[in-house]
Amino acid sequence: MNFGQERYSWMEQDPYTGDKMPFYMTYPMQNTLFEETEYEKDCRRMQELYPRDARQIQSLVDRECDRMEYDGSMMFDEYPDKFMMEHLCRKIEQEVLKEEDGNTPALIIEETCHGGQGSCGNRREEEGLRDLIGVILFNEMFRRRSRHRRQKRFY
Repeated sequence: MNFGQERYSWMEQDPYTGDKMPFYMTYPMQNTLFEETEYEKDCRRMQELYPRDARQIQSLVDRECDRMEYDGSMMFDEYPDKFMMEHLCRKIEQEVLKEEDGNTPALIIEETCHGGQGSCGNRREEEGLRDLIGVILFNEMFRRRSRHRRQKRFY
């Protein structure tokens, strides 16, 4: 009895070589893990091209995101809290400035947080640094959130 195997015989052949393939290899989701690792490698390769300061910021952002990467974290909230994201940027900025100067620039951060000299209106050089940190942080969070969503479908 023929159940229409001739209709699906093309699924069992490699379209380029015409060789027969096992049926499980014709399933379209077979390479998702491989594609994910290739995507990760490509991201890391591109991050190696960052300037020295941006690479330093990326390493601090990676460390902070590693701490936040658990189920139920604010990183995976549908609408992340803007205040907490700004707080993370200030925290990373403080670490960057500490590494540059060798001491804790608490005064600079505190002025910005509590409406001192550098807040609203008067932009300082550190605002550009904080903007760069924000862009790198939000990009990294987007990447991890996307990976988390893709992995959640398969487990």
